[in-house]
Amino acid sequence: MRERLVVVSNRLPMGDTPSGGLVVSLHDALAASGGCWIGSHPEPGDDQGQFEAIGETPYRRLAFRLTDADMENYYLGFANSVLWPLCHRRPDLVRLAPGYREGYEAVNRRLAAMIAREVTPSDLIWVQDYHFIPLARELRRLGLANRIGFFLHIPFPVLADLSIMPQPEHFAEDLAHYNLVGLQTRGDVARCLEMFRDDPRAEFMTDGSIKFGEHVAQVRSFPIGIDPATFREEAEREVPDPFGGASPDLFAIGVDRLDYSKGLPNRFRAFGRYLETRRDNTRSDVRPCLVQIAPPTRQGVEAYDDITEELQGLTGKINGQFAELDWTPIRFINRSVERPKLARLFRKARACLVTSLADGMNLVAKEYVAAQDPDDPGVLILSRFAGAAEDMTQALLVNPYDIEEMAGAIDAAFRMPLEERRRRHESSLEAVKRTAAMLWAESFLKVLKSSVTTFELRPEGETPLPAS
Repeated sequence: MRERLVVVSNRLPMGDTPSGGLVVSLHDALAASGGCWIGSHPEPGDDQGQFEAIGETPYRRLAFRLTDADMENYYLGFANSVLWPLCHRRPDLVRLAPGYREGYEAVNRRLAAMIAREVTPSDLIWVQDYHFIPLARELRRLGLANRIGFFLHIPFPVLADLSIMPQPEHFAEDLAHYNLVGLQTRGDVARCLEMFRDDPRAEFMTDGSIKFGEHVAQVRSFPIGIDPATFREEAEREVPDPFGGASPDLFAIGVDRLDYSKGLPNRFRAFGRYLETRRDNTRSDVRPCLVQIAPPTRQGVEAYDDITEELQGLTGKINGQFAELDWTPIRFINRSVERPKLARLFRKARACLVTSLADGMNLVAKEYVAAQDPDDPGVLILSRFAGAAEDMTQALLVNPYDIEEMAGAIDAAFRMPLEERRRRHESSLEAVKRTAAMLWAESFLKVLKSSVTTFELRPEGETPLPAS
């Protein structure tokens, strides 16, 4: 029987020619196996437990619908008001409500039943991200013995924070139902193993895998990446001046979803501090600028509304203090920018600020490096708390809580000699190539295919037993 790849994610790629980092990573594997991609439809509704086929691609795309109640409790509720802040070291922003956990579990139960009718016993199932942590457990309850992998795209939570969750003991148990748990960094793996070591139900095997009841799981790091060659080509392509002929003399760029985990208020404060202390602040011919692109996300969640207001206030304050009639120090763009224009902005920017307070990987850091002219590259300023910092050690690494240190890094990036910029860029580009998107998918699937199957498929209604 043919071994297909079945990918499950919260977002389903739409349109005739799907694009995006995750799609690039998985496209070839899905197409080669004749597999399918399962995800939520962008429009709410009641799917009556039936998938909806979307578009024409080399693989099938199947959509499920979320009702308004699902959006409130599963998506905005448990996924993004409990799990997201918990994983990003912000337990103070966790919001608990009676319907959140049950809404999250209900969507995973319903989706598992739909998937069980779709897959064959030989299919590989690859579940993406925190929206579906219980999905393997629900699939096992339905008797599926398939190899099931899970990849967490965001940071793994700190052990002490897990107790904030309702029924925290379920977190380790749910992950143990997967054959392979993939995480972004070695640090994430260490935190995950710490969780299992703290759980008396878990037993570590001699090969490093974890036995949890009748389940055996592996935990490995697979740093996700981009397609550097394609992004470089986009950056080199001639497009109209992104600034419409009003390009700043010298600028740093930041590109982030508008999220409290990205450290944007401190980034703005650091740029303001740089303007206060820069050694050439009497020169009227040098007009440094911060271009911050931050499209909104998860509107209606209180923490996201608050950060929007804070950034608007900081922008007004800093521009009011330093702006001239022909100079705006901070250009805050609260919407998306087209990918070709973004690639050119990366190539023109002398520095890129990636100052996340917590980040699974951060592909902006890799896109910026890939976009640079190797003969005259810009400088990446990178938070120590972004997953990319594990391998991109020649970036200017900063503590995103330290305003003075970040201001100093901005000054250093703008003043850095060409030879040093080239040396740092060459090292960072090698790290980007080592973790390219296709290598990420290939390495994960290779390990998943070789994993031990711990279940034997039983007739419907019976409990699955360990495989001999």
